[in-house]
Amino acid sequence: MSRLRFGVIGCGVIGGLHARVLSTYPPLAERARLVAVASPSPERAHRLAEETGSEATDVATLIERSDIDVVSVCTPSGLHAELGLRALAAGKHVVVEKPIDVTARAADRLITGARQAGRALAVISQRRFDPASRTLRAALDAEEFGTLTSGLVEVPLWRGQSYYDSGGWRGSRALDGGGALLNQGVHALDLLQWLMGPVVEVTAHTALKGHHGIEVEDVVTASLRHAGGALTSLLATTAAYPGRTTRLTVHGDRGSAVIDNDELTWFHAAGRQDTTSAYGAYGAGNQAAERCPAAPAGQRDASGLLPSPHGDQLLDFCDAVTEGRAPAVDGEEGRRALLTVLAVYEAARTGAVTQVAPAAETSPTPSSPMTPEQA
Repeated sequence: MSRLRFGVIGCGVIGGLHARVLSTYPPLAERARLVAVASPSPERAHRLAEETGSEATDVATLIERSDIDVVSVCTPSGLHAELGLRALAAGKHVVVEKPIDVTARAADRLITGARQAGRALAVISQRRFDPASRTLRAALDAEEFGTLTSGLVEVPLWRGQSYYDSGGWRGSRALDGGGALLNQGVHALDLLQWLMGPVVEVTAHTALKGHHGIEVEDVVTASLRHAGGALTSLLATTAAYPGRTTRLTVHGDRGSAVIDNDELTWFHAAGRQDTTSAYGAYGAGNQAAERCPAAPAGQRDASGLLPSPHGDQLLDFCDAVTEGRAPAVDGEEGRRALLTVLAVYEAARTGAVTQVAPAAETSPTPSSPMTPEQA
């Protein structure tokens, strides 16, 4: 089977993860090959290239290289569309880290550019590919939880002042776009919508409480209404010392589940023949272990991420390019997550109930299948 040749722009924490997954994740061995990495810091690029067996180069050269099929953009968020459009203009397929960009206009330009170029565009949302998330999605698709009623999203993280001071773009509206929600919480918000359906209406508050010298929030709370009528409460913060795990809870009238730190820690669904009692079954058996075993100890990387979900999303992207279909998390999916975040910010700014802008009416054009000459 043909191997797609990747170039990674950005050699920080996330760019490094992309490069390592591309060069070491076994299921990708016959589907992808890391060719080069690029960074404004030559030292950082050379260090990552040496580690991953790839070449170090500059951004402009990487985009124009004829031996690269896919450009993975792992830069400050406000540069995603700009670099993605340059790569599309050079005939490349594009993967961008979350969020798709920091404005709806930039997201729309990137989506339109991919459609016009006939190239695949994916936005990283690796938590959809966690075994726990897939297990829960399958249960919801099978209507095991009955009618979804409510949810809870908690992203109680800590980022010290040194985190924001480490790069001039961190905490800036131009390049970071937002704070605890757009940068850290958007993964959980995307996963929530994938599981419970799109958010259509929000009320929210934001604050800057634990940091200084930044333009964005470090605390956000929101009340969300989904298209199906379910209600969700959301908290995202980078001012919760010492930092706790991200937790997502889904409730229905016949079941509930909790995903904590990307693992299914609680799951209970009433059987189809079971009759629910007037006061429920508090303490009823936890079915999580039989549904989805926990990740083996030591499987996480130094940043606490599970490597396989990134690899599985990149594998889906390779399949999408080869088959000429849209990736599982395409530009429109990334746009939906961004628009929901922007609605939260608008609700916090105005103090009013805010509607989430609707998804685009037209579907993105799948990429053309990769030909043998492109391999």
